[in-house]
Amino acid sequence: MTTDGALARLIRSSPEPRPEAETERCDLCAAPVPEEHRHLYDTAAEEMRCACGPCSVLFADGAAGDGHYRLVPRRRIRLPRVDTGVLGVPVGLVFFVPRSDGTVTAEGPSPAGAMRWEVDAAAWQRLTAACPQLASVEPDVEALLVNTVHGLDHHWIVPVDDCYRMIAVVRREWRGLSGGGRVWPAVERFFDDLTERP
Repeated sequence: MTTDGALARLIRSSPEPRPEAETERCDLCAAPVPEEHRHLYDTAAEEMRCACGPCSVLFADGAAGDGHYRLVPRRRIRLPRVDTGVLGVPVGLVFFVPRSDGTVTAEGPSPAGAMRWEVDAAAWQRLTAACPQLASVEPDVEALLVNTVHGLDHHWIVPVDDCYRMIAVVRREWRGLSGGGRVWPAVERFFDDLTERP
């Protein structure tokens, strides 16, 4: 046995060096952010951006940044049953986001990410007349989140980052063509963990 052969085997058998866990960073100043951090909605790119504490304070006033970035609120309100059937969306796990331009989008999770389609704005207005709390939903940054799958009856006003967390749960847990046995219990746990906050 040669030394070169033994050394080569030792190198091959040693565990791969593991890169340190990638630290999430603020998308504005690149400072590290904790796991629980605020988000900004980038109105131009229609994307979420991570924000450190100091940067999120800069956007606490809705007029900051000329409206390019909007701080995602933190409030969650559990609603009584809302008849979303009037919106014409035949999906039991979905969220509705009113937009600044007056349109309303519906988004539902899938193994590939969010499916998105436009909802009739007049139907949304009729729904807000029937459930006045929906009139307080902040365009682009809050949503009506609904889960009526398997007989459940969850209706919430939530920040949009909660909706994207729910989509991540579905993508992570989905198996095969029908979702498998893990996805729906994981979605139920997600809703069970939601708590109201002002």
